[in-house]
Amino acid sequence: MKFELLAADPSSKARRGRLTTSHGEVETPVFMPVGTLGTVKSVSPDELESMGARIILGNTYHLYLRPGGERIARLGGLHRFMHWHRSILTDSGGFQVFSLAKISKIEEEGVSFQSHIDGSRHLIRPETAVEIQMQLGSDVAMCFDECNTYPVSHQYAADSMERTLRWAARCREAHTHPAQALFGIVQGSVYLDLRRRCLDGLVEMGFDGYAMGSLSVGESKEQMLEVLEAVTPFFPDSKPRYLMGVGTPEDLVEGVRLGVDMFDCVMPTRNARNGMLFTSLGSIQIKNSCYADDPLPVEPGCACYTCRRFSRAYLRHLFLSKELLAYRLNTLHNLHYYLDLMSQMREAVEKGNFEAWRHGFYARREVS
Repeated sequence: MKFELLAADPSSKARRGRLTTSHGEVETPVFMPVGTLGTVKSVSPDELESMGARIILGNTYHLYLRPGGERIARLGGLHRFMHWHRSILTDSGGFQVFSLAKISKIEEEGVSFQSHIDGSRHLIRPETAVEIQMQLGSDVAMCFDECNTYPVSHQYAADSMERTLRWAARCREAHTHPAQALFGIVQGSVYLDLRRRCLDGLVEMGFDGYAMGSLSVGESKEQMLEVLEAVTPFFPDSKPRYLMGVGTPEDLVEGVRLGVDMFDCVMPTRNARNGMLFTSLGSIQIKNSCYADDPLPVEPGCACYTCRRFSRAYLRHLFLSKELLAYRLNTLHNLHYYLDLMSQMREAVEKGNFEAWRHGFYARREVS
């Protein structure tokens, strides 16, 4: 993996870069659609590529439980398995172990848990998480970390952060895939001293990139931005910076302003299935009665497949009728919106006018 910095905005910390993997180039800042189970729900790989996606995310926890890392490896790896020939980042499964498992127990060796699928017992060690990701053959793998919810005490967050550092060292030792990058994850909840200590420890070990974990887990937006603003400037300039599991369009804009290069979130796909559609003027709920006779597309001028062909009235009819096409068309629009938003921000950084673009982004929402 290679990461190049191509431009920096003079009025903010926004960066423009390029991430190159064995599966192609990824322009940053970038949003990665979430393909939890080896698929971005309701859309095909060809559709993803046609709308400009160059990297997607897969989930180690889910793919480990079903169909299994060894099976995917026998079938040629995750790229071939899901017929996606661009880049893939796999998360470590840590967040899902803590949020989805019926019963989990954290020990120094790893995390033992009961599967949410069939109740079977499992132990994921840092070495296990790395091994599964090597079997999957993703372009970017993540260290196994201990995720915190909010709130937690300073002492609990400190103990958790130190364990994350010990696990990161074990992940680094176990990782032997020559074509796969490995990112470390910064933990420490909302405590700035812990975040800095964790980052310093990870940088000393040396990783291909660095991520900020356990944000947008219950803390306020102000607290999240405070952590990003205080800690992100100390991430190595020459390595990609990844904000995990975030978020709203506004979160992406503020993250880019503060120097983040990579984002992922289920919001555009999950909200699409719940009838929330994103536009430059804000979000709309397509089920609302005001759209029953509306002949306009979701967003006039939008170039996505959905907006070029269908009206709000039709989308509302499909959604209320629980037709499967509703979820596909809504998802295509939301993903196009997110990917286009990132493209606009990359262009603004290249031109050196990101702050002016950002003010326009918020002004359009205020008008609506």
